[in-house]
Amino acid sequence: MKHILIIAMTLACCLPTAKAQTAASAEREVRNLELLRFQAIEKADVATLDRIISDDLIYTHSSGLRQSKFDVIGVLGGDMKYESITPYDVRVRIYDGTAIVAGRASINIKARGEKESFEICYLDVYVKQEGGWQMVAWQSSRVTK
Repeated sequence: MKHILIIAMTLACCLPTAKAQTAASAEREVRNLELLRFQAIEKADVATLDRIISDDLIYTHSSGLRQSKFDVIGVLGGDMKYESITPYDVRVRIYDGTAIVAGRASINIKARGEKESFEICYLDVYVKQEGGWQMVAWQSSRVTK
C-alpha cells in the first residue's frame, strides 16, 4: 500500500510538468509550421501549403476578401508574387487541440508588375487534425503608419 501511495504522489507531481512540456512542444511545432507556411508562400510551394492548410480553411485578407484553400493556393505563381514575408511579434497560445497565433508581418509583393510593401497584424488558427497541426483560419488587417 505504501508503494502505491508513493507512486501516486510521484505521478501527481509530474503531471503538471508533463503538460507544460507538451504545450511548449506544441507551441514550437506551430511556430515552425507558421514559418514554413510563409516560406512556402514566397516560393509558391503548393505541395507544402496543401499539407499545412486544412481543406476547410477560412482565409480573410486585409482587404476583407474571403477565400478558400483552393483560392489561396490558386493565386500563387500568377500575377501576384509574395517576394518576402517577415513575421515579428508572434505569440502562440495552445488550448487542447487548438493553437491561436497572433503576430505582425512585413510583406513585400509584386502584383501586375507593381511592387508594394505593407505591414499587417494577423490572427491565425491551427487545429490538431489528420495526424498534425493544420491551419483552419486566417484574419489580417493592414497596419497604418
